[in-house]
This record gives sequence, structure tokens and C-alpha cells, in this order.
Amino acid sequence: MIDISKVESKKQLRQFIDFPHDLYAKDPNYVPMLFMEQETLLNPQKSPFWEHSKAAYFMAKKDGKIVGRIAAIRNNNHIEFTGEKEGFFGFFDVVNDFEVAKKLLDTAAEWLRQEGLRKMLGPASFSTNEVVGLLVENFDEPPFVMNPYNAAYFVPLLEQYGFAKMTDLLCYDFRDERLPEEVIHFAEKLETRLAERGISIRQVNMKNYKQEIEKFLPVYNASWAENTGFVPMTDAEVRQIGKDLKAIVDPGLIYFAEKEGKIIGVALAIPNVNEVQIKLRRGRLFPFGFVKFLLGLKKIKSIRILALGTLKEYRRLGIDVCFYVRIIKYGLSKGIRRAEASWILENNDMMNRALVQIKGEVYRKYRIYEKTL
Repeated sequence: MIDISKVESKKQLRQFIDFPHDLYAKDPNYVPMLFMEQETLLNPQKSPFWEHSKAAYFMAKKDGKIVGRIAAIRNNNHIEFTGEKEGFFGFFDVVNDFEVAKKLLDTAAEWLRQEGLRKMLGPASFSTNEVVGLLVENFDEPPFVMNPYNAAYFVPLLEQYGFAKMTDLLCYDFRDERLPEEVIHFAEKLETRLAERGISIRQVNMKNYKQEIEKFLPVYNASWAENTGFVPMTDAEVRQIGKDLKAIVDPGLIYFAEKEGKIIGVALAIPNVNEVQIKLRRGRLFPFGFVKFLLGLKKIKSIRILALGTLKEYRRLGIDVCFYVRIIKYGLSKGIRRAEASWILENNDMMNRALVQIKGEVYRKYRIYEKTL
């Protein structure tokens, strides 16, 4: 007997957050999300998502045991921006049992129908600005920070239910031996040409961190606007992300491109804290995880290039290549041995060409699925 219940109490929310820890208890590649971050994201009283949108969380039980979870998401900013009656499903974790998966997906689909929506996209938690996509290639190593992880059986479960591929999200791998001198010289020449056009590249100013984060938003929203599934971020959402990341950001991994004092491009990379989080039991920092987390931060050997974009009128000038090379060079100087640039839409030809040009290799793919309701 499979029972579906809506999450309505604090106890149920804790169970909802904790379920993946039990599901992946024996999986060496699973990385627990920090409980504090998850609770803040999912709590309507704490997350800026709830200022403009809504969601419902559901859990499945079989023989009294939790066997799955899902969120049904109405993102009003996505609907307003795209003009499409589309909703999302996310926070989807389930045992390898199609009947359980079907019950959860049926429940999310019905909630979205009652909201007047006609298509279900996902997984996304809560939009493409947060954790998004289903892992469909390379289950052999842990995910990088702020990227999802799931078992391989999720793919046939969703496709048996009737989901079809909407688009793939590519992850590029850079190793310390893959930044040849000619690439560095190429980027240096590009920066010289940019300077002749009055374009300069600089690091973030940590003394004005709050103001710098606010400069990030207009370029991000403008640069990503043409991307499939894009949802504009609000001021409150970018401030929340800035606040969440402040403890781990390194100014050598955040860059702005400027022309006549105007920000025209941004790039953000962060240390891959999943190297540390994978060792935290059930994503808890307290009572002993906090010290382990702080000590682990100093030993991180990889980074994720999380966001990179340029205003449309300044593309094809090589600003993206300069960003990538600056970040990777800085990382190498600090003992970083590996970088993941992710994610890049498979149809973003310009960005994919730039990454191949500097010797990046696609090594992992995530997928966004879609299904008519």
C-alpha cells in the first residue's frame, strides 16, 4: 500500500529533507545538502522564492516507511517571463519502484493542473537558478557543489512515466594538465585587444561585497535571458545567494568586465565544498560538523565555474575565454587541480565552442525533462 501525504508540519519537513540521506546511505558518491540551507530554501518564512511563487511538498510511504518525496512548483516569475503555463517538479527522490514514482509524479501533476498549468518541467528546485536537472551521464563520482546527484534508475523511471527530453546541460572538466601555454597566450592577446576597446577585467571588491553582488544581477538576467528554461532572479534571491556564498567565496574566482564604468560581463566560480560536505553526516554542521567543515575548506582542490555571461552586444569579443582562463590560472596558483564549468546548455554553441577552445571536455550531463499535463 502506497500512501502519499502532503508536508505540513516541521517534523514532516525534516523527514522530507532527510529522506535522501537514507535513500543513498550506501552510495559513496552521494553528497548531503546542508540541512540549514535546505530548511531555509524550503521554508516559506525564510526563502525569497515564496515572495512571488508557491510550492507543495509530498512524501510517499509504503508499509509505513518513507520511500519517496517530490515538490510541485508554481514559479510565477517563470510563467510571466515565458508566457507559458509551465510548472516544475523538484526535490524528487524515490526508491527504485515505478509504482511509487508514478504515485508521486501523479500527485505533483494533479497539483500543477489545479494551478491551471499545462506542462511539467524538471527536476528543478525551485527553478533553473537553483539545483536543476537529472543526472543522465557519469554516475561514477560525486557531484560538484550546487549540482544534483541521483541514481541511474531515475532515468528509466521518468521516461517510463512519459517524460521526454527538453534539453541537456553539459558539464566541462578541466584538469591541471589541460591549460597549455598557447591558451594562456591566446587569452592574454584577447585581453590586450579588449583593453584597446576600453574593456577591462577585474576581480570582485570584497570590501563592497554587497554592492558588487547587486551589480551582478542585471548582467545575469540580461545575459541568460535567451537560455532555455531561464527564470529572472529577483533582488531578494540574488542577495540570498550572495549571503549564502559569502563564507566560501574567493575574490580570485569572481570577475567583472567593465566598459566606461558599466558592468558588461560577470563570472563566478566557487570552491567545490562538496569535497567537505560528503563527509558531513546527514548534512548537519552541529555539533561536530562545523569544525570539520571549516578545516576541510582549507584543503579543497577543485572549483566549480558556476556562472559566466556577457551582455549580448559584447559577445564574440573573447571576454568569456578571458574569464575562464583567469579563473583557472588563479586556481592553479592556489593549488586547485580541477575545475568543472557547469552547466552549459547543449544548444549554446558560442559558449560550448569557447570551452572546447580552451581544452575543456564534456564529462557529465544533466537533463531537464518535460511532459504535457
